[in-house]
Amino acid sequence: MNPESFIEQAKRAFAITKKDIRIYYLKGPVIIFGLFMPLFLFLAFAVGNRGLSMPFLISGLLAMTVFFTATAVSPVIQPWEAQARTLERLIACPITMRTLIAGDMFASVLFGIGIAAVPIGIGALLGIVPLHPLLLLAGIILASVCFSALGLLLSTPATNVPSNIMMLSSLLKFPLVFISGVFIPVEQLPFWGQVLAVCSPLTYFTDIARYCIMETNTFPLAVNFAALAAFSVTFTLLAIRLHARTVSRRI
Repeated sequence: MNPESFIEQAKRAFAITKKDIRIYYLKGPVIIFGLFMPLFLFLAFAVGNRGLSMPFLISGLLAMTVFFTATAVSPVIQPWEAQARTLERLIACPITMRTLIAGDMFASVLFGIGIAAVPIGIGALLGIVPLHPLLLLAGIILASVCFSALGLLLSTPATNVPSNIMMLSSLLKFPLVFISGVFIPVEQLPFWGQVLAVCSPLTYFTDIARYCIMETNTFPLAVNFAALAAFSVTFTLLAIRLHARTVSRRI
């Protein structure tokens, strides 16, 4: 792709991002699944505190918030578009599937980063301030990219019924929360849980958040960032390829 064409596709991706923010990301699902759901889970574990420290819980709340926010709407954007008959118009435009995926992903990334300020603010009110703020910001950005790509990968089944994708998404996301060290440290999980935790991208961001807030971690920081980067690339490439295969059956 020549530079001029790349710039044009980038402009179109940004236009898709603005469209997604205006139509989807200022509505209920982001607030309910991105903020309230993690907050209620946090309160449930905080009230039934089993000796877990508040910094431990705040770092878990941050990990859940970024995870649920970045995957709140991205799985159902294309089914919604197909149901509303607007996906056909997008496909008819001079854009590539990479451009379409990039536009949807960037909107999720922006909201993942933005709403991450809420648990950080809650922590600050409780006197819990990140010890490594720049490292935490880098982790939030990379995790938002990774989780957004995961959400788009979950939306690849050829259906225009958003509830089908939401059910599939929930079946994956909620188990990941409980095997990723959010409420129970990975080293305290049974062996099979530790094996599953290694396969979860949320595990690595939770570990980054925990280090930046508590200076405790299960894996080396380089491993955490490398794992998130590897998951991001894998999820993105798979999402682009699978959406290209299924989009014709969706419309």
